[in-house]
Amino acid sequence: MSHTVEWKVHLYLYEDEGTTKARVVLDTKDTSFTGRGVARCAPEDRDVPEIGDELAAGRAMHDLGEQLLIAAERDIEGEVAARRPRIRPAPGWAL
Repeated sequence: MSHTVEWKVHLYLYEDEGTTKARVVLDTKDTSFTGRGVARCAPEDRDVPEIGDELAAGRAMHDLGEQLLIAAERDIEGEVAARRPRIRPAPGWAL
């Protein structure tokens, strides 16, 4: 069975006074997920915006990845539950 889809990902970075925030949005057409990440420059470190971008973006993508894994686990549990035969309890007293 062949299956091809295209998911769109948008990454937004915001930097203000040594703090970088990232938001990554995944659109699967059926649903969307949003991951978030933050990076802060230590007061004694030199402010290098590229490092903040990389850290915040990486953390946002990590958050997004965790959300996808949780969604997949829920879907797997739903598939397994749907395949289990339903056992009707026998009439009488429970043991």
